[in-house]
Amino acid sequence: MATARTPAGLAAGTHGGIGESVPRPDGTLKVTGEFAYASDLWHEDMLWGVTLRSPHAHARILSTDVSEALATPGVYAVLTHGDLPAATRYGLEIQDTPVLADGVVRYHGEPVALVAADHPETARRAAARIRVAYEELPVVHDEESATDPGAPLLHPARDDAHAAHVPHPNVVHRQPVLRGDVAAARARAAVVVTGDYEVGMQDQAFLGPESGLAVPAEDGGVDLYIATQWLHADLRQIAPVLGLPEDKVRMTLSGVGGAFGGREDLSMQAHACLLALRTGKPVKMVYNRFESFFGHVHRHPARLHYEHGATSDGRLLYVKARILLDGGAYASSSPAVVGNAASLAVGPYVVDNVDVEALALYTNNPPCGAMRGFGAVQACFAYEAQMDRLAERLGLDPVAFRQRNAMEQGAVMPTGQVVDAPAPVAELLRRVKARPLPPERPWETAGGGPDVRALPGGLSNTTHGEGVVRGVGYAVGIKNVGFSEGFDDYSTARVRLEAVAGQPVATVHTAMAEVGQGGVTVHAQIARTELGVSHVVVRPADTRVGSAGSTSASRQTYVTGGAVRHACRAVREKVFALGRARFGAYHPGWAHAELLLEGGKVTTDAGEVLADLAEILEDEVIDAESEWRHRPTEPFDLRTGRGNGHVQYSFAAHRAVVDVDTELGLVKVVELACAQDVGKAMNPLAVTGQIQGGTTQGLGLAVMEEIVVSADGLVRNPSFTDYLIPTILDTPAIPVDILELADEHAPYGLRGAGEAPTLSATPAVVAAIRAATGLPLGRVPVRPEHLTGT
Repeated sequence: MATARTPAGLAAGTHGGIGESVPRPDGTLKVTGEFAYASDLWHEDMLWGVTLRSPHAHARILSTDVSEALATPGVYAVLTHGDLPAATRYGLEIQDTPVLADGVVRYHGEPVALVAADHPETARRAAARIRVAYEELPVVHDEESATDPGAPLLHPARDDAHAAHVPHPNVVHRQPVLRGDVAAARARAAVVVTGDYEVGMQDQAFLGPESGLAVPAEDGGVDLYIATQWLHADLRQIAPVLGLPEDKVRMTLSGVGGAFGGREDLSMQAHACLLALRTGKPVKMVYNRFESFFGHVHRHPARLHYEHGATSDGRLLYVKARILLDGGAYASSSPAVVGNAASLAVGPYVVDNVDVEALALYTNNPPCGAMRGFGAVQACFAYEAQMDRLAERLGLDPVAFRQRNAMEQGAVMPTGQVVDAPAPVAELLRRVKARPLPPERPWETAGGGPDVRALPGGLSNTTHGEGVVRGVGYAVGIKNVGFSEGFDDYSTARVRLEAVAGQPVATVHTAMAEVGQGGVTVHAQIARTELGVSHVVVRPADTRVGSAGSTSASRQTYVTGGAVRHACRAVREKVFALGRARFGAYHPGWAHAELLLEGGKVTTDAGEVLADLAEILEDEVIDAESEWRHRPTEPFDLRTGRGNGHVQYSFAAHRAVVDVDTELGLVKVVELACAQDVGKAMNPLAVTGQIQGGTTQGLGLAVMEEIVVSADGLVRNPSFTDYLIPTILDTPAIPVDILELADEHAPYGLRGAGEAPTLSATPAVVAAIRAATGLPLGRVPVRPEHLTGT
């Protein structure tokens, strides 16, 4: 029997396979403004949907009067909680989120009512005419107000899987991780460092707002065109709300303008469908920027207490940590974020004695859930600050100290899991440190006048270099890849191969949400590599094919890419079988050689052409569907945290160089170099872009980005005027050093790449600011007043 293998390299006639920097098919369209985003959707005779939201963080709804809104000309429907036809709650894991407020609002901006009208302004005016009487209730805003004996219970009737294992009903989930004997290790420690740290609430700040179009169908169902991260999770939550079987809720992905975790939960999906089914007309909903800040979850703000102990020669003996995450009003993905924070709390270091507690609270603050880095970002900021403080106490170089304690392949995580793939932590640190430093005083020009763009404060011309001090800082982080803790993490791919106009053409169909990560490009690259064809069509993602899981957790290239590869290989075997049947009698190679698909031909491993692929196919259409899973994981023990909870780990290190105006408290990040192991760079240019993008979001958290929430639970800065994100003028040079150390357990040896750089960028920048100012800086984002003391 002939055997088959994937070609080590593509033949000269086939370009665009894995390992090449293939241009993105949507790249030019996005740059030129021609790409169709979900907010561009249009349907003849469509209505516009608008949401009325609560002005209070915690209040009882005493009465709702919609009569004036319904009487507004052009209004077709007004819906409140009492109009819901079926299920009234939804949620990714815990179904605790009301579709519309159910008598109590639990956060500022919670949806209370919906309006459909023939014009968006009409809908907004009508929504403003809905009269809601509220009785304000005490606001739960921090740990003390959440866990006091007399604290209001935000979800008194909890019956979820975590309810029996938490110390208070306002704790969503608690996860300890215990290893060794911390008390005994503390007694042996020559140096002990403790620290308290705080991470503000960061927004995903995707540029494309939440948007979608729901179209009622003749069969009583609905077609939803939507910008999301996870089509099938949306479907699973929407169908019960509509009272419809899942096959009558047909979802198609529309153009997505970024996500970063903020589209993993529902926003307006169910609302648009409810309005469409009520009115019998297509309904479009688009959030403006103000509403977008209320329409999706954010990164969990955190308070962290850490204690590290080390020997006099710089060996870590123990880590004790408590990580408190504010989950806001509803659970979202808080339980999984807690699991990540707890299991990754020590960082990429070898520590034999660990006592970690991570927990998330229910409060009346905005709901928090998935955001790039998913619990590991908050922990990384704290443990890397601790590593710098320990190095200083020990009189050691901060990089050398980290390298001395760095994990490598074969190391054991605090959870007991063995790291069974490359873990080049020390090498990543070596590479960023070995880079030449950028020149000092870059604002000085040959003409004598300063280039203020290179100074803190930039074009505001606040300084010409007076009081500007340089600092350099380092950090490294560890992030899991894929869904964890026993979740059935799989993806489905359908691949078809046929001859069109005499040329072999492959078609790839998955439900993967392309949110800007470049998955569409990579899927085509995999098909070219596995099937040896030049022409690949990637069909739009929809629910007519099985689930691809979420575009999150750095998992899509690994899991959906694995499914595409598996389906392609099934197609390839069918091609070889067809070739043997048609041409096997004419050449012994069909029976005895190792067969390859390269350049649109079937060849032997010796390079001999046996047949053109189009000749083999003729009028045949060969297809295959694959449901592919990575290695199983298991839940963490609820008492000890033991368990093989993660399928893969990724690592990145940063060196930050900053100039700080110590008089005004302004920071200019000059360079933010990154080294990262990606296993296999499937598309090197795209990988570089992911690393630079993640690095920039980490920079934003370090010095700019925070949703400000008052003690009464009100969001104070829901706009890009007051919520600042890095622009091109704020973003420094980000040189990237890519390592490719294959993980033998992963398709092509790849390692999820999108999240790891977000972790270490933040602590590296803050470490550099500390080096420049000498200030302890235990909170991010670092603001000017933290540096000036004003």
